[in-house]
Amino acid sequence: MATKCKKRAVLVGCNYPNTINKLSGCVNDAKAMREMIVSRFGFDSENVELLTDEPESTCKPTRANIMAALKKMVVAAKEGDVLLFHFSGHGLVHRIDPHQPPNEGEAIVPCDLNPIFDVDLGQLIQLLPSGSSFTIVSDSCHSGGLIDKSKEQIGPHSTLRGIAPPVDYKTRGISLATLFQCLQTAANVIIATQDLFPTRALGNAINTGTDNMTGIGSLLTTIFGNNVSLKFLPHYERDILNLRSLTEDEGILLSGCQANELSIDMPASEKTGGKAFGAFTYSVLKVIKESELGALTNRQLVVKARNEIIKLGIGQQHPCLYCSDENAGAAFLGHQPNTTTGA
Repeated sequence: MATKCKKRAVLVGCNYPNTINKLSGCVNDAKAMREMIVSRFGFDSENVELLTDEPESTCKPTRANIMAALKKMVVAAKEGDVLLFHFSGHGLVHRIDPHQPPNEGEAIVPCDLNPIFDVDLGQLIQLLPSGSSFTIVSDSCHSGGLIDKSKEQIGPHSTLRGIAPPVDYKTRGISLATLFQCLQTAANVIIATQDLFPTRALGNAINTGTDNMTGIGSLLTTIFGNNVSLKFLPHYERDILNLRSLTEDEGILLSGCQANELSIDMPASEKTGGKAFGAFTYSVLKVIKESELGALTNRQLVVKARNEIIKLGIGQQHPCLYCSDENAGAAFLGHQPNTTTGA
């Protein structure tokens, strides 16, 4: 006898308060998404984990906490289960100019600035049982490409190059140089306290003197040890770690923008009901609310969200969809109000 499928979610909102990377709408994004999936998509609140960096939060969205929550969700998954990971916060800006060297992978940035890369998410997706689904909604800069080998359904090849974002909007991206600077500051604080790590090791990491991925990896591994991305572990090789490239039917990515674009953090205004939101999350939720009880496919949702962002006066940002053809036509989060069988 088949068991009823479960819907599980990990929702993350990082506003990075009291830092140079501060944003305004990410926590609101995560909370609004929780309300939506519980009220409209049949998620049990007990199976929805919310991680925010509000001062009163008891479980901050550090890399360690996010990865632990995702692993717990994936390990508990059974055939037919629907999983959602929604992230609102900064993405790691590595390459904007196509004439620069090739990208070293897309990443999202937790509140402790210890990035989660595409390869880390890929390792989790590999653990999913057959017949389950894993949807990522990422409202961050350069988020197109967070799932390895996903087929482009709506992306750079289906849109014209964007224009500059409105000058009064902040973007959700941290450059390598800024990340390196912040990690340097953290390392110097540790050296000053002299109670966590040998000062020589931290000094050597700081003195790499570069803001490239190698220097950042050196600082991260010195500060966090092995609790870093697979990319920074010694002798990182797919074969050694028993990793494989994902196939196009593994994972569904709804990204706030293309890999070479910026996602907008919108300040509170009349347009957004007096609250700050991410342009992508706000548009997705608005489209869902206005769809009444009808099911939207992943493709329909992204197309409509693109149109909503244009209505907001943002021409720079083009949400994308990466998944298999079958998943493009599947209902978002398995929502099937007019059928008696699951997708």
